[in-house]
Amino acid sequence: MRNNKRQVLGIVGIAAGVMFMLGTSQAFAVTTLKLSHNQNRDHAVHKAMTQFADEVKEKTNGEVRIRIYSDSQLGNQRESIELMQNGALDIAKSNAAELEAFSPAYSIFNLPYLFRDKGHYQQVINSDIGKEILSSSQNMGFIGLTYYDAGARSFYAKKPIRTPEDLKSLKIRVQPSPTAIAMVKGLEGNPTPLAYGELYTALQQGVVDAAENNITSFTLSRHGEVTKFFSLDEHTMIPDVLLISNNSLNKLTTEQQEIVKKAALNSSKYMIQLWEKSEKEERAKAEKQGVEFVVVDKTLFQDAVKPMYDDIAKTQPELFEMVNRVRKIE
Repeated sequence: MRNNKRQVLGIVGIAAGVMFMLGTSQAFAVTTLKLSHNQNRDHAVHKAMTQFADEVKEKTNGEVRIRIYSDSQLGNQRESIELMQNGALDIAKSNAAELEAFSPAYSIFNLPYLFRDKGHYQQVINSDIGKEILSSSQNMGFIGLTYYDAGARSFYAKKPIRTPEDLKSLKIRVQPSPTAIAMVKGLEGNPTPLAYGELYTALQQGVVDAAENNITSFTLSRHGEVTKFFSLDEHTMIPDVLLISNNSLNKLTTEQQEIVKKAALNSSKYMIQLWEKSEKEERAKAEKQGVEFVVVDKTLFQDAVKPMYDDIAKTQPELFEMVNRVRKIE
């Protein structure tokens, strides 16, 4: 009788232990989200994303973890977005130029000289317009969590670009954005869409004559080794955007979703500080390498692209309405 009792107690103890272990494993179940971007680990955007990942891990008590894949390990920006749509990737960083192909609302950022200055640009991305744009891709399977500052984009080449005339007939690498292509055509250049990873060799071998980007990317990608003139025309301010797939967001609890969204916003604020510091440091490095920064009369470039806006008013009334909304923001 005593032996039977001992056996029963033993079985109950084992069962309780198993249930405890199961309960513990469920309580500490970890969701790992894969994040892809195309910059190297020294870039400010990678550092901002590292803060994002650290905050999510801390605030969810380790239940949600973000694994970052830099340097286009999982594909370029477009490929990363497509992987996200197919369920093979959870989070990706892209920029507004690439996103125009997925959601037309992002084309607002690709329009030249729309923002009066950095302050106006920041007001726009933090406005209702900025929020509308982030959510505009929902029917494509993903949404934007936040914007990352990526500075102003300018032209750089093997010769100085001082006026729009200097761009005439040059083969200029652009992102695969219809608006970017139209801008270069308007400036009488020859737009040449090309993957970013191929640009160094293309500039070196003369496949393209010029390109356009921000100072930090110009230097970290070593483009200053093959192009020695960076013209500060600052034609566009195109943010990077942190994206998450609808499916990946929906598999998180409501509390976890809020933590992810808040951490993204916090990393965006951190990115502003990182960018300002990075841009100053990278410009100084470029100057030491012999790169000349050319100050231009921006009004010449602004006048040259005015026909773009006339065309948008006639052919894309919805976009032109957004242009007017942006212009009204103080």
